Amino acid sequence: MALQNPNGFLLTTIENKIATLEFGHPASNSFPSDLLNRLTNELNSLSNNSAVSVIVLKSSGSGAFCAGASFSELLAVSNQEEATQFFSGFANVLNAMRNCSKIIIGRIHGKAVGGGVGIAAACDYALATTESAIKLSELAIGIGPFVIEPAVTRKIGKSAMAEMTLETEWKSSNWAKQKGLFAKVFETTTELDTEISAFANKLANYNPEALSEMKKVFWEGTENWKTLLYERAEISGKLVLSDFSKKALNQLKK
Repeated sequence: MALQNPNGFLLTTIENKIATLEFGHPASNSFPSDLLNRLTNELNSLSNNSAVSVIVLKSSGSGAFCAGASFSELLAVSNQEEATQFFSGFANVLNAMRNCSKIIIGRIHGKAVGGGVGIAAACDYALATTESAIKLSELAIGIGPFVIEPAVTRKIGKSAMAEMTLETEWKSSNWAKQKGLFAKVFETTTELDTEISAFANKLANYNPEALSEMKKVFWEGTENWKTLLYERAEISGKLVLSDFSKKALNQLKK
């Protein structure tokens, strides 16, 4: 089965001008470098696909939406270059989402941690369930949510970002909705999928040029991300090599 692939899987289906982009990984839909690279490339491809007006980004299964970075890969990095390259993978995805000419609807069916919160935040419109709690636990493992911070802060503001980062505790989906990360929260995935289908089809019937121009407006003021996110990746890359971080990651793997 595709989910048994140690690097995870990526699947795109296109119907009625709606591209459904699904990622999955056996470790709670976490991201190793290879999967980050494939997601970046697919987003760039869909951005240039005239047969697509809207993208629905989702993850597989009924558990976590995304557990963020691959712990096993973080433990394996041995130098600054490797570590920076790994975190740059998240920078690449966020920039691909930002630069994508299509509106991206996020289907956040379950919990999101770290980089998963960043990906949810980089969606243009995110819908979730009551199970979609979020957490930024990076400080607890000796690093910080440096790469994803601009994306999350853009949605929820500096104060809420500081609260999440410093507390390193779960925040409910309703909290996330109140702060602006999620547009709507549903009791069940059935209700979530019904709303996503209706909303995606509604957008797919709009003028695609108007949607594309509106997307540019939504993302005004983020032009510095093309350098900022990679500077942030260097900071994370340095910190993850520390003894504190290595010890914390090993404890979490047990």
